[in-house]
Amino acid sequence: PEPGRCGHFVQRKGRFCRMVPAPGRRFCGEHGQEEEQNDRKRIPCPLDPKHTVYEDQLQKHLKKCNSREKPKPVYFVQDINAGLKDVAEIPEKQVALSSLSSEELQNLIVKLKKASNGLELHLKEEILSHQALQEALNDPKNGESAFKHLKQQASILGNMEKLHLLGPGRCFVEFGAGRGKLSHWVDVALQNVENVQFLLVERATTRFKVDGKHKRRDSIFERLQVDIQHLCLSKVPVLEKKKLPVVGIGKHLCGAATDLALRCLVGSYSACCGGENEEPAAKCCRTATTEVAPDTAAGNDSNTEDHKPVAGIVIALCCHHKCDWTHYVGREFFKSVGLGAVEFHYFQRMSSWATCGMRETTSKGSTSEESEDQTNDTEEHEQTFSTAESGSDTWQGILTVEERQEIGRLCKRLIDHGRIEYLQQQGYKAALQYYTESAVSLENVLLTAVPSPSLITEPT
Repeated sequence: PEPGRCGHFVQRKGRFCRMVPAPGRRFCGEHGQEEEQNDRKRIPCPLDPKHTVYEDQLQKHLKKCNSREKPKPVYFVQDINAGLKDVAEIPEKQVALSSLSSEELQNLIVKLKKASNGLELHLKEEILSHQALQEALNDPKNGESAFKHLKQQASILGNMEKLHLLGPGRCFVEFGAGRGKLSHWVDVALQNVENVQFLLVERATTRFKVDGKHKRRDSIFERLQVDIQHLCLSKVPVLEKKKLPVVGIGKHLCGAATDLALRCLVGSYSACCGGENEEPAAKCCRTATTEVAPDTAAGNDSNTEDHKPVAGIVIALCCHHKCDWTHYVGREFFKSVGLGAVEFHYFQRMSSWATCGMRETTSKGSTSEESEDQTNDTEEHEQTFSTAESGSDTWQGILTVEERQEIGRLCKRLIDHGRIEYLQQQGYKAALQYYTESAVSLENVLLTAVPSPSLITEPT
């Protein structure tokens, strides 16, 4: 063990414990039972058995244990963005993809191609950049991994600028924020802009956060530690007070989290003023938004954000294999093309074929920079989906690697098209585009949405 550190060897991690023991002790409190002179008994914590506590100090520990149930914040509303409430639509038992026969797989592929017929499958390239990141992009100290993340962030900001979303009088909500890097660069891009708020939504505690470094008087960063499924934006105090138009952003928002974020923005938040009837809610919120119209960007040719509480959405998509029929916003689209929960179950697993064929080569360059980015690391996400689950090995003798990759891309586009139709039905002009090269990230599709131009002349 290192000097002054606990003498217990942690088998699972292959190293000694790094906790600091009390003076005169060889072991820390967690591993103190290994000292012969210590006759106090340690028991697993009833709130989290992953750690132990002295039995005679249990009651004291329960009052301060980090695993104790904490008071819910005011913006926590149970399952407000969850979606499907009728469990009858969900199959009781879902057969693994690898268990399907060759005939069953071929039938699925036929259904997939039929449903995809007529959809826009060849996306435009909108690989842009932004001046805010030029210095960082040209910094020779950056490694390959950091450079790839910077290129993606620069393109996301470039697309936001093209949509006139970078301006004053807005609240930028970063979903799945992780360290908050994307919000950081948006803040850098808005150095001379006033009345800007940042909300960083992340359900887990995060190390190496960058938002704490922002101390500008006119730019406020606030973290919301909550699952997107339970987030009611209209109850967030700063939005209640300022009523700023919201811009939802995210870099590689994983699987079902994208659907939860879309429903959080254009569902529960847009309907905040009118219950479940979203049309009156939109009109009501448009009136509220008009109050801050003077703060909106000068020279914006399309001031559509004045007409919706959500001014825009820019999300880099990721991990379709982690989507969930319960939360999916495109269920009505699937039903309209004769598909349902069973097909969705298989398509979301087959979507991994688009990238899993290249996973071995892309994962070799993993660095500490990638691990720090946590939820923003595409390849790390793809590795979490096992080959056994995707069934790719099972079909190697039936489908070529190229065929599997093409089928995987079709599955992704079909799932994404359901999201596009959902946004269009809610009054948004939505689009998909490639925002970076596949060599930079295999998950290189960006979902964008702004209020439909027809809303400009819509009577209130």
